[in-house]
Amino acid sequence: MRPDGREHTVDEPACIHETHISWITLIGDRAYKLLKPVDTGFLDHRTREARHEACLREVDQNRRFAPDVYLGVLDVVDGDGTARDHLIEMRRLPAARRLSALARTPEAPAHVEAVGREIAAVHARAPRSPLIDRCGEGPHLRELWQDGWRQLGSAAPGVIDDAEIARAARMAHRFLDGRTPLLRARIDEGWIRDGHGDLLADDVYVTADGPRILDCLAFDDGLRAGDVLSDVAFLAMDLESLGHPGLARALVTAWSDALGEEHPESLLHHYIAYRAHVRAKVAALRHAQGDEGSGERARALHALCLDHLRAGRVRLVMIGGAPGTGKSTVARALSERTGWSLLATDALRSSVVGPPGPHGEAYGQGRYAEVARDRVYTQMRSAAGRELALGRSVIVDASWSSASQRRVTRRLASDLSAELVELRCEAPAEVCAQRIAARRDDPSEATAAVAARMRADFDPWPTADDIPTGGPLAASVARAADRAGAG
Repeated sequence: MRPDGREHTVDEPACIHETHISWITLIGDRAYKLLKPVDTGFLDHRTREARHEACLREVDQNRRFAPDVYLGVLDVVDGDGTARDHLIEMRRLPAARRLSALARTPEAPAHVEAVGREIAAVHARAPRSPLIDRCGEGPHLRELWQDGWRQLGSAAPGVIDDAEIARAARMAHRFLDGRTPLLRARIDEGWIRDGHGDLLADDVYVTADGPRILDCLAFDDGLRAGDVLSDVAFLAMDLESLGHPGLARALVTAWSDALGEEHPESLLHHYIAYRAHVRAKVAALRHAQGDEGSGERARALHALCLDHLRAGRVRLVMIGGAPGTGKSTVARALSERTGWSLLATDALRSSVVGPPGPHGEAYGQGRYAEVARDRVYTQMRSAAGRELALGRSVIVDASWSSASQRRVTRRLASDLSAELVELRCEAPAEVCAQRIAARRDDPSEATAAVAARMRADFDPWPTADDIPTGGPLAASVARAADRAGAG
């Protein structure tokens, strides 16, 4: 019976759910959440007073998302009326309307899109401040990763292989090392806000009168605040981990469109990876508390984290070769396949060193003299650097015949913590000559004679992977994509 004397209306069976920090009792049309007296390293609920404060804070924070669900805080009293603990009282929502259950129905895409729009609406009105902005900076993000790895090592050692954790750490740090301009842009554009912090499909309900989003992270403002993309990435990660990658993509698209937000794919991958890391840590803690099945769940989530860290690598792809080898065709096709930015010396040359003369220019002279070539390559590297710093992978299409130009470009990739991929297109000389003769309205002005000179002068390129281009284009592009890690 409730404190006001009213009986519950029992629509669903009573049951109890356990998480790593609470027990939730479902009775009739109510849910009661009792916090565990635990110290997990990221929260300390060992005293009644601490649990009472946590309950009050959780109700206050969650009313931003579902004010009609979070009803208040009740006291658990003994026989003489002394408070011994506290409960969060909530309106119970139908289990069948959980997003995790609806994701398996034919109507799932529509439900996911509605949830995406609801999250966008919450984010649109979410608070901002200079203090919140700091949660989008590189040092803060790096510390979040570090805290997670430390907690895994101290509270749940051995659940996830140390070598796998170290591999994730290297990739996460590498991404953050080169992305300061991207993170600064996210702050300047206003995308760092006080969000939810723990979006999971089990805690999102789609009812007849719209979505209800429950159980935000209330115990640490620094973990709840951050990039809104990181917030929605949590739910995208959870949907993917439940076997619904298509719904995860639909969620982010609906959210982004509703909010008017744009982001590089690499940043989304990074945040999905981080959220998988967080849930892997939680599962590992549950395993350490005695839940045997959580160990395997932790390892699966960590594998998902690694998958997205790999997918989110920022890459600088050098595609080169002598005229007629099809390097520009392969570069364009690879760009279309991956969505990566494409820069080409042939397209830049006129804007950097002027238009061609009426009779063209000889190899190594005029617009093709060494000093002019250096200006074109410098301009291309500058443009590539801006893209890489903003988290966008870049394909640079040039002959790359000069070893010195390649060395400077390798330094750029290193400075911006981008993964460098070097590809040299190769085709028989007669095939190259036929292609050159057949060109119409092509930005390249190379003749068959120029191509022959360039092949003869081409500096050795032992670090490049050869891409045969004498056969079908699809095969060449597939090989290039595989070498670039986009296969």
